[in-house]
Amino acid sequence: MAARDSDQRPNIIVVLTDDQGYADLGAQGVLSDVQTPHIDQLAEDGTRMTSGYVTAPQCTPSRAGLITGKYQQRFGLDDNRFNPMPLQETTLADRLKNAGYTTGMVGKWHLEIDKNSQDYEIANTPIEQRVPFFPDQRGFDDVYFGYVKTWWTNFDIQGNTLPAQHRKNTNYRLDIVTDASIAFINRQKQKPFFLYTSYYGPHVPLSATDRYLSRFSSVTETRRQHALAMIAAIDDGVGRIRETLDSNGLSDNTLIFFISDNGAPLGIHKLDLPVSDHSGEWDGSLNDPMVGEKGMLSEAGIRVPFIVSWPGTLPAGVVSDTPVTTLDVATTSLAAAGVELPDELDGVNLIPSLSGDTVLGERPLYWRFWNQAAIRKGSWKFLKAGAGTEFLFNMDNTTPETSNVLSDYPDIADELRQQLSSWAVDLHRPGLSDSTLNNKEKDWYEHYFPAN
Repeated sequence: MAARDSDQRPNIIVVLTDDQGYADLGAQGVLSDVQTPHIDQLAEDGTRMTSGYVTAPQCTPSRAGLITGKYQQRFGLDDNRFNPMPLQETTLADRLKNAGYTTGMVGKWHLEIDKNSQDYEIANTPIEQRVPFFPDQRGFDDVYFGYVKTWWTNFDIQGNTLPAQHRKNTNYRLDIVTDASIAFINRQKQKPFFLYTSYYGPHVPLSATDRYLSRFSSVTETRRQHALAMIAAIDDGVGRIRETLDSNGLSDNTLIFFISDNGAPLGIHKLDLPVSDHSGEWDGSLNDPMVGEKGMLSEAGIRVPFIVSWPGTLPAGVVSDTPVTTLDVATTSLAAAGVELPDELDGVNLIPSLSGDTVLGERPLYWRFWNQAAIRKGSWKFLKAGAGTEFLFNMDNTTPETSNVLSDYPDIADELRQQLSSWAVDLHRPGLSDSTLNNKEKDWYEHYFPAN
């Protein structure tokens, strides 16, 4: 333990889930069928942010914002089509590695060349061209990167170092992520580490083992049952990771974030199609009481489970409704590690406010996705949905986004509209869309906001 004794900087773990809706934590107190005792305990040991936001209602751009600490629109990764993340972007792993941390990434990366990349045909792209976008080339020392059965790894579940290459692991995909995360901790526990644990769930294709499904045998909707089982697998994983920290004496000196990458996709009607039917959009997760779903800049698309815990430093049992964002993860992590904060980052250091030393000042949070754009500042949210459709919501209402008060507060709407437009001017693709909504957006807004 000599190396650890000489460097007392905290370990940092970011646990990211995939398409997990706001409602699907027991600690949220929204639904009774979800079972997440370990994540609930994580919340009890830290702060549960009830107004925690991601930077996009879709996987790739959300992850790009998180891992860089910058609005992804600044470097052109507006949506999944624009993968991979540009090589000139610096990741949180790059910065922590340069500061002497050991860095590890396990699970879904989704910032590489993939089937969504409009400028590449993945089937015709040689591995040599794809590898530079893999996480082990983006600041991570140890990687166990993959989705279901094929994994790009440079270590194994037993903790042995291996040459980086694709390998098969046909165990359950969520358990693999937990196993590899624990292996990383055990092999790198002698010095401060950064671990990015990214679960591919409850994102479709839905898949769960009997071990987890049996806990929800009374749930009649097949997709809901599978989502609950997958969330339970993740919850067990969080419990095992924390047990590993505890057994190594690391619990009080580890800063943990738990966040979902965006809200749950519902397909509007939450059709309970067989899990083998890949046309089914609903992943079985739920966003209650938020309005909308994944892909929308309404709350259900971007407001997610968000927990910050650092038992040895930050207060426990706190619930905060102060708006925070995944952009704050990089800034907070770097501050905790004692790294000077680069001016280019868009987030803030949450430690002073989470400690209770200061109150986080009111600041604007921005979004732009497809033909939608939004800004939240304090109690107000302005939402633009295509050409000519605008909303103003008072977020202090117990049921936000159910009453459009645009005509009642024109001055507030004007101020927020101008701030949003000014922010968009300097983006890689500047400006806000004045196009009509695409077909999917049109269906969403007609269904969720019929009165407008």
